[in-house]
Amino acid sequence: MMRRNLAAMMIGSVLAAGPAAADNVLRVTPHANLQVVDPHTNTATITTMHAHLIYDTLFAYDEKIEPKPQMVERYTVSPDKLTYDFVLRPGQKFHDGQPVTSTDVVASLKRWMVRDIMGQKLAQFTEVLSAVDDQHFQLKLKEPFPFVEFGLASSSGMVPAIMRAKDAATDPFQQVAEIVGSGPFRFVRAEWVPGVKLVYEKNPDYVPRAEPPDGLSGGKVVKVDRMEWIVMPDPITKATALQKGEIDMIDQLPFDQAPLLEKMPGVTVKRVSPLDNTGIIRPNHLFPPFDNPKARQALALMVDQKEYMHAAYGDDPEWWRECWSHFICGSANETEAGTERLRKRDLGRAKQLMAEAGYKGETLVLITTREIATIGALGDVTAANLQAIGVKVDMRESDWGTMLARRAKKEPPAQGGWNIFITTSGGVGSANPVLHTWIGAACDKGMFGWPCDPEIEKLRDAFGMASSEEERKKIAKDLEARAMEQVVFIPFGQWEQPLAYRADKIDGIVPNTGLTVLWGITKK
Repeated sequence: MMRRNLAAMMIGSVLAAGPAAADNVLRVTPHANLQVVDPHTNTATITTMHAHLIYDTLFAYDEKIEPKPQMVERYTVSPDKLTYDFVLRPGQKFHDGQPVTSTDVVASLKRWMVRDIMGQKLAQFTEVLSAVDDQHFQLKLKEPFPFVEFGLASSSGMVPAIMRAKDAATDPFQQVAEIVGSGPFRFVRAEWVPGVKLVYEKNPDYVPRAEPPDGLSGGKVVKVDRMEWIVMPDPITKATALQKGEIDMIDQLPFDQAPLLEKMPGVTVKRVSPLDNTGIIRPNHLFPPFDNPKARQALALMVDQKEYMHAAYGDDPEWWRECWSHFICGSANETEAGTERLRKRDLGRAKQLMAEAGYKGETLVLITTREIATIGALGDVTAANLQAIGVKVDMRESDWGTMLARRAKKEPPAQGGWNIFITTSGGVGSANPVLHTWIGAACDKGMFGWPCDPEIEKLRDAFGMASSEEERKKIAKDLEARAMEQVVFIPFGQWEQPLAYRADKIDGIVPNTGLTVLWGITKK
């Protein structure tokens, strides 16, 4: 409570000082506090947002979720689709003034490939990745892989951000020491007040692409002198600050505040992404009881998706829907094949499966946070459902950054690890089986939770190699059924995430692909 009061006092002083600052300042309240600044080491959306301001990527998704060249000026693909030659745009500089070179690109991609699910998949197909000269680099594949550009444009999972070669030499399981990119904003570390405020300045050396902004692609034209992220975990505080004009934008509006803000003069609440977000209950496959698929199936049988949606995303079904597809209902790969036997809540059967899996009353560790209100609400529902099937729960609450650090630990739950956590995933990455951060089952090389199933990996490879849309849809159905049989995670529904902003104070909001775009905005 003392920490909360101190944070509130600090936020108050920051907001009070705001009007005295320069007029050309964009003030945004992000959905979470930034703690992990290295985009190669974390999948948190707040880290991804930060990464796209500071760093640039070789390709980027447009509003239609098609990859477009970003740092790349031009590229060619050999007729056998095994050799990609890329040439960088001229004039790109890091924030320290040094030019961006192919050596930086190669080092960055190799580091990204160690941790990211898509990066790991691309690495499996890679024969050689090398710099030809300062502006030209080459990717040679062992066999054709149709998702090269999609992978290099990834805005889910761990971002393939291009950093200096000396930073990319950092152990990929350790954060980089310096935050130096070549993106449209520079991070002002000296003004960073953890948990309260972050500051980004316009990068005067950044040369945008000539195309208009389109999703995360096109010209990243910064039209403000600086941007301040004012961290406000409390939903009411956020909404009040927007009403008073103390901030310009809430990047992920808490759903219970939407009806109020929609009626406020000067405030716009809108959907800006073509695909829904999805919710995930992730069990730890390394340790009992969830190393047994019967226990994971029990988790699915305790879920009533409407209960989860009401708890976290409000009573208005305008914003959410039930969906058991791992690949986003409404996307090209939507399928609920093989989910039928686990879709209907059955607490009695869930309790029986837990017993069959060998559960004998041990306390299970559920890690969660109140810093993101929806995650906290979803954790409460999950804990109550576990207790309803006779499971003892130790719910460990922490700030979001601490939770992210803990979920990466492979130690047993009693030694600082965990059994279950709740997270969310953007629709762009989750709609594609190759790009999907959480569907992979690459054992200890995979994502937190570490599911292990060679058949899932074979199906993901087959999807990537498929030559037609019809073939991909068939593979997606097979993969959906296998993922539900193994229960790599439990989907609990999906929702549209609204953005709220002062339309009387800012203009130029760019429709996005699930990640708020913070360039192109003009202060009125």
